[in-house]
Amino acid sequence: PTSEKKTLLDEYTFDNFIEGSSNKFAKAACLAVAKEPCVYNPLFIYGHSGLGKTHLLYAIANEIKKNYPEKTICYIKIDDFINEMVESLKMKTMIEFRQKYRQVDVLLVDDVQFLGGKEAMQEEFFHTFNALYEEKKQIILTSDRPPCDIKPLEDRLKTRFEWGLLADIEPPDLELRIAIIKKKAEQVNVSMPDEVLNFLAENLR
Repeated sequence: PTSEKKTLLDEYTFDNFIEGSSNKFAKAACLAVAKEPCVYNPLFIYGHSGLGKTHLLYAIANEIKKNYPEKTICYIKIDDFINEMVESLKMKTMIEFRQKYRQVDVLLVDDVQFLGGKEAMQEEFFHTFNALYEEKKQIILTSDRPPCDIKPLEDRLKTRFEWGLLADIEPPDLELRIAIIKKKAEQVNVSMPDEVLNFLAENLR
């Protein structure tokens, strides 16, 4: 799996994920999986870019690492999975490629919507998914849309993505935007008057 330094970034935790009505359910689902892997399997998180899906993936990884230090965790963007597969095909190292992803305890995959239209990649990911699922290994996926809207996507993959729990993240409301900006300002030691916070939150989407 990819190195811990790159994937399990310490600053991404559940404690510093700003919660609001738009992401409360997704955070709760992620926390449940982190505390008890496979309680939902797979967990499929979807929502537009920039709403915190990757933060939640890292938070899950960090929490599982803390609670279950013996578990092997792998985070990867689907583009990197595809590029590795292409390289493995070229170098005739597909056995090693498959072992790398099918022997982990927790697989976190970002941006699976990019599997759409890539038939050979869908075939390989289907078998990886099955291998992990049958061994009761935790799978967490993120996408900018629900499985039914990833097109073209094989029905068998779409079905498997929906086997567990679907959790969506909506754009933040005004109250949550204020909380996020305030937290970011505190992190960089910037003092910001309430009127400035409100102005930014009202005008930034």
